[in-house]
Amino acid sequence: MARPNSKTNTPAASGARAKSRTYGRSGNPARAAVTGPVAAAPGRVTWRDWVAGARLRTLPLAISPVALGTGAGAVAVVDGAWHPTRFALALVVALALQIGVNYANDYSDGIRGTDAHRVGPARLTGSGRVNPKHVLAVALAFFAVAAVAGLALTIITQQWWLLAVGAVAIVAAWFYTGGKRPYGYFGLGELFVFVFFGLVATAGSAFVQALWVNLEAWLGGVGLGLIACAVLMANNLRDVTQDRAAGKRTLAVLVGPVAGRVLFCLFLLLPFVIVVFWSLLYPTAVLVLFALLAAIPACLIVAMGRTPRDLIIALQLASVTSLVYGIGLGLVFAL
Repeated sequence: MARPNSKTNTPAASGARAKSRTYGRSGNPARAAVTGPVAAAPGRVTWRDWVAGARLRTLPLAISPVALGTGAGAVAVVDGAWHPTRFALALVVALALQIGVNYANDYSDGIRGTDAHRVGPARLTGSGRVNPKHVLAVALAFFAVAAVAGLALTIITQQWWLLAVGAVAIVAAWFYTGGKRPYGYFGLGELFVFVFFGLVATAGSAFVQALWVNLEAWLGGVGLGLIACAVLMANNLRDVTQDRAAGKRTLAVLVGPVAGRVLFCLFLLLPFVIVVFWSLLYPTAVLVLFALLAAIPACLIVAMGRTPRDLIIALQLASVTSLVYGIGLGLVFAL
């Protein structure tokens, strides 16, 4: 029989150890601190918690522009051959940046206190279970992976200006919620998502294949950028009341829930106009319209749903739409 000791997890002992933590800083946009007992989030942090912190449902936003851009680049390659190694490195860059920005957001929102107001799954920093410095270290590690893969791409292609593009992408990823005046707190999140997860990621993936960017990549980037905006809008609509209370002025907060729901549907459906256009030149592109089987239900859920769970489902369907759209058009162009 084990001997009782002072570390036994009795209710009294647990209550005594449930000390309040504060990670917020005065004068920040959130105007709030992460306060509350650690006991509110019991249990040890496991690898599943870290995987959840990576927000896997957002990874299609990294995969789809690389797939579409690579397919567009295959059309533009002079000798008709694509470069698998460059595709793999571009995919590593995109995935590492996406995961890195997710952990960076967890860290930045957590220390500001914004996540104290959220209604979705508990975050690593905001829950008080993980030292913020550890979350920051993981975010920086993924940014470093993206930088190394990007450097390898630069060396292979001998296009040294790509280093500047990569540096700007990492800076943009950090300042989404990091720094003293994060642009994600001032309604600019969708703009930067459109640019970097749409145009830059798609055109960049095409460029490393062919060393120039064709219309297929540019228009495909516009479509994927709009879908990425829809994913972000669904996420922010879920937290619109809590973000308003925390001082986080997302686009959903600025325009209001009703206009935000309309914007979500526009963001998600307009890209299919581009698919119709490409079907005139690539007949098999019409098959990409099957992605509407995920997009239309997502729009209906956002229009009629009222609970956070409804918006999470819509977000997941929008991510599926992005994946089918990106891989589908990529295959259409490449084949």
